[in-house]
Amino acid sequence: MNIQTVWSDFLSRFNQSSNALRCERKVLAGASFLYIRKYDLKPTIENDIKIHSMKSMENYRLHSETIFVRETDIHYVFRHRFFVPQEKMFCCGNLCEDCIRFRT
Repeated sequence: MNIQTVWSDFLSRFNQSSNALRCERKVLAGASFLYIRKYDLKPTIENDIKIHSMKSMENYRLHSETIFVRETDIHYVFRHRFFVPQEKMFCCGNLCEDCIRFRT
């Protein structure tokens, strides 16, 4: 699995949606930021990010996280990332509640 494939799918979906004017990804200090032109209220844009993220991740075991950073005259800036969930892959013998033995 390549995260770049998920990113390119997400950006193309977001930019092709009827509401979006332009969404651009910039990587600064290893963190990915979305610069989105203002076209609607912030909650609506956050919802669009969530919807397009879910559609881009549906064939992969990934999670996404979006954090609002700032607002300028023409852009909203969000820190957005896709990541692989960290889950236990073996039983450690401590009878944990989320033990892999209890999965069905």
